[in-house]
Amino acid sequence: MKKYSKEHQWIEVEGHKGRMGITKFAAEQLGDIVYLELPTVGEQTTAGEPMTVVESVKSSSDIYAPVTGEVLAVNEVLGDEPERLNRDPEGEAWIAELKAENPAELDDLMTEEEYLEFVK
Repeated sequence: MKKYSKEHQWIEVEGHKGRMGITKFAAEQLGDIVYLELPTVGEQTTAGEPMTVVESVKSSSDIYAPVTGEVLAVNEVLGDEPERLNRDPEGEAWIAELKAENPAELDDLMTEEEYLEFVK
């Protein structure tokens, strides 16, 4: 199940774990991404709060945690190749794997259909 935030992040959850990243819409708005500060494994996240930063040739933007929890893993490849976020932001270019402390927070996020309507 993939859910989306108003801050243009997505999370795909199985059980209490989920991979998260930025949406295709966010990647398009940012333009050519040149840097991603990866979160730290073990770091605690709070839903709706900044957890890392992405920089493009246009600007720098916070990336917000879609759920409260703990960073279990990061996509190390993006540290060397942040441009992958432009090619496949909702697939191979996931940013972090999170352990969701409160799965009920997912109810506050949008479905894909709701998100696509939101960005129109």
